[in-house]
Amino acid sequence: MPKIAVARLWFEGNSFSPTPTEPEALRSREWVSGAAALERYAGTGTELGGLARFLEARPGWQATVLRCTSAQPGGPLTRAAFEGWLGEVLEGLRAGAPWDGVYLSLHGACVAEDVPAADLHIVRRVRDLIGATPLTASFDFHGNMAPELATLLDGASVYRTYPHLDMDATALRALALLERRMAGERLHGAILKLPVVLHSFHMRSESGPMAEVWAEAAALQDEVVLEAAPFGGFSWGDTPFAGPSGMAWATSAEAATRAAQAVIGAIERRLPRFAVTLPGAREALATALAAPAGLVALLDPADNPLSGGVADSPGLLRVLVEAAPGVPTVFAFLHDPASVAAAQAAGQGGVADFALGGRTTVDFGPPVTVTATVERLTDGLFTNEGPMERGAPVDLGATAVLRVGDWLRIIVTSRKEAAVDPAFFALHGIDLGATRILANKAKNHFRAAFAGRCAAIVECDCPGPAALDLAGLPFRHVPAAWRN
Repeated sequence: MPKIAVARLWFEGNSFSPTPTEPEALRSREWVSGAAALERYAGTGTELGGLARFLEARPGWQATVLRCTSAQPGGPLTRAAFEGWLGEVLEGLRAGAPWDGVYLSLHGACVAEDVPAADLHIVRRVRDLIGATPLTASFDFHGNMAPELATLLDGASVYRTYPHLDMDATALRALALLERRMAGERLHGAILKLPVVLHSFHMRSESGPMAEVWAEAAALQDEVVLEAAPFGGFSWGDTPFAGPSGMAWATSAEAATRAAQAVIGAIERRLPRFAVTLPGAREALATALAAPAGLVALLDPADNPLSGGVADSPGLLRVLVEAAPGVPTVFAFLHDPASVAAAQAAGQGGVADFALGGRTTVDFGPPVTVTATVERLTDGLFTNEGPMERGAPVDLGATAVLRVGDWLRIIVTSRKEAAVDPAFFALHGIDLGATRILANKAKNHFRAAFAGRCAAIVECDCPGPAALDLAGLPFRHVPAAWRN
C-alpha cells in the first residue's frame, strides 16, 4: 500500500505591504489537517479537492495530510507564522517516516521575514529530511521560481489558467508525476528565467500574449516532455528569483532544458506586449460612466488583496464621494474591523459618521469621512460559487454595508478576502443587476466570474501597495535593471 505525506502553504508575499502577515491570517482562512482536510475540500476546485479525487481513484493508497494552510496575499509572513507551519510539517514528516512519496501544495511567491525565497527554503528543508524519497509540488502561475527547485523536486506542475480555474487539475498533474516517480521512473526538470519583472495585466489565459505562450508550451508536451509551462512571476515579491520562468519536466534532461528554453523564448518574443499603462481614478470613472448600459466594473488593482493589497487605501473611494455620480454604486471593499464594530454599535438602520480607509497607513491617502446609514450586518460566512475556488468556504468575519445617500453602498469587513465571487455580493444583499458602478479592489481574478456579467471593465491606477510604478519601491534583492 503506497504511503504518501501531503502538506500545503499557499501564500503570495507582497514585500512592500505595510503590514506583515501574522499566524491568525493563516488560521482564519485555511488551517486543516488529517481526514478533516479531505472532507472539507472534497469536490472543490482547489488543490486539496484534486488530492481527494486522486485518492478516490486509488483506494489502496494511504495519505497523511499534514498541516495545510493558506492566506490571502499580503505582507511577508512573520517568523512565527512561517516557522510555526514549517516546524509542524517537518515534525510530521519525521514522525511518520518512512514515506513512499511526498506532495507539497505551494505558491512559488511566498515571502517571509528574513526569507525572501520561502518556497525554495521549504523544499530544501523537506528534501534534507526525506532524502531520496520522491517529492513533487504544485505551484501558482505567479511563482517567482528559483532554478534550483528543478534539482530538488522529482516533478512539479503549475496553474495553466489565469484567472486560476485549474487548481485541482494542477494538483492532479503533480500527483501523477509523483506516482510515476514512485513507480521507479526518473524524471528530469528544468527551470529557466528571464532577467525582467513583468506586470500581470496582460497575462490572462483566454487571450493576449500569455495565452499564446501557454498554447506554445502545450504544443511541446508529448510522451517525452510531460510538463511544459510558463510562470509570470509576481511583481511585488522582492526576491532574487523574481520575474517570469519557463519550467519543463521530461524523461530526459536534454528534452526538459529544450522545452524550458522554448517557453522562455515564447515569453521573450512578446515582451513589449506585456507593457501596461492605466488612467487615474477620475479619468477611469468618466470612462466607466460613459460605458454602455449595464453593470460596469471600476477596478483598483493597486490595492487588490490578491496582489498583497491591504484593502485600506482610500484613493478610489475619495474620487467616488467627491464626484458623486449619483448612479447606483457599490464599493467593495474596505478591510476595516473598527468600522464594522461602529456599524454594529449603531445597529441596522442606524446612522453614524465613519472615517474610511487610511487606517493601516496614510501613505496612500488619509481617511474619507462620510455619514452613512447601516443598511446590513452579516456574519461574513459564504461558500464560493466559482469558477475560481469553487465550493471553498470563506469567512470574512463580521461585515457591514454602509449606505451613503441613495446611491453609494460601501462594504466593510473584519477580515481581508478578495471580492471576486458572486456569493460575496449575495451575502451583502447587493443586486448586481440594479448596480451601475461596481468599484472593486481587484484585477484579473475578478474576471473569472464577472467578465460575462459586465458591460465594461475599467482599470485605474491609484496609490497602493501593488501600484503600477515599480521604480520607487525599495527593492533589495531584485536587480534594478530587471525593473526597467
